[in-house]
Formats: sequence, structure tokens, C-alpha cells
Amino acid sequence: MDINPAEIDIASRYKLLIGCLVPRPIAVVSTISHGGIPNLAPFSFFNGVGSNPLTLLFCPANAADGSEKDTLRNCKPVAEGGTGEFVVNLAPLSIIRRVVAAAEPLPPDESEFDLSGLTAAPSTGVRPPRVLESPVSFECQTMQVVRTNPGEPSGGNIVIGRVVHVHVADEAINERFHIDPGVIDLVGRMGGASYCTTRDRFDVPVGRAALSAGDPHPAR
Repeated sequence: MDINPAEIDIASRYKLLIGCLVPRPIAVVSTISHGGIPNLAPFSFFNGVGSNPLTLLFCPANAADGSEKDTLRNCKPVAEGGTGEFVVNLAPLSIIRRVVAAAEPLPPDESEFDLSGLTAAPSTGVRPPRVLESPVSFECQTMQVVRTNPGEPSGGNIVIGRVVHVHVADEAINERFHIDPGVIDLVGRMGGASYCTTRDRFDVPVGRAALSAGDPHPAR
């Protein structure tokens, strides 16, 4: 099938994108409003940007009427009316139902922390709280927001954040900063309402050596 995105509706484009880009890591982003209300929402359009400086991104879409959702309204740069800060918390299997519950659209004066039962813990370098139950939390200062279709329904926004502090569960990291994937036990997002674990893994050498490495066998 050959598809011209301009010839299908927004919902179909979205289904195409989330069905093909799998699995996707999940960022559970905590922010805080100017009025002091903590906000929490999951985003699976999320990834790292670079290590110098340590930066990451996540992509909150506009609301159905083209307006900014609470997370973007809170974390956009101060010069644009936001607080300029956010925390990316990772999503382990142990809390995935509560993470997904935080996607519930609530009024700006209500907190998804209260709805989901996740615990708001003090951050070190930014004002928004982190999620206590998450094994890894990245405290970020917003560097830039790139808007792909400002003011339009489902328009994309790329929030780029500089990481200023990282919380990692002691049992999940060693002295060489290697993370144990079995300990953090993260969940990936698939298409629709489907998710996956990261428990089936295999190693492949980098570069030319990958061609002669043989068939991969999952290492649990």
C-alpha cells in the first residue's frame, strides 16, 4: 500500500505512526503550574537527544481545538509564559496501570498524581516533583519548544530539555553508570492500547561484526 499522508485524515495518520513506530519508550512527565498545581501525563513520543549536554525530548500534541495541553503550557520556556521546567520519569511494569491512568484529561486545577495514586516526591534542581515509584527520573530545564503546526488540532510540539539532575534507584546502577534493564523493568508502548515489556533481550556486536554474529537469541 502506498500512502500520501495529505490524503488521509489526522486520526488515520496517527494510527499509522503509532502502529509502525514500536516499541516506544514512555516518559511520564511531571510539571507544575504557576499556581502550584502538579501535573502528570504519559508520552510515548519520547527519546534522548545527546550527551553533551545531556538532553532529551518529548512531544506533546495540541488538544483537539488546537490549544496547548497542560504539560506544554506548564513546561514551555519562561519567555513564552511557562515555568521552563519538567521531570521525565520512566515507566516500569509495576506502575504501568497508574501511569496510563494519568492520561485522563483533568481540569488544570486537579492533579493526576491524586487520580493515579502515584507519589509526588521533591526534586533536587527543579520545582516540579518527580514520581517516587519511578526507578529513573530526569530533572530538566526547557531549552526550546519546536512547534510543527501551531494552533492546529493535533499539531506536534517537540520539547527539548537539558537534564540538570538524575535520580536512579541504587539497585539499578553500578559504579560505571551501567543500568540493569532487569531492575528498571520498563514498559514500551505499541499501537492502540497495547504495551510490551523489555524482558526479552539479545546482544549484537556493532558494525561489521554484526554480519557474522549468527541469529540472535533472547537473553532473559
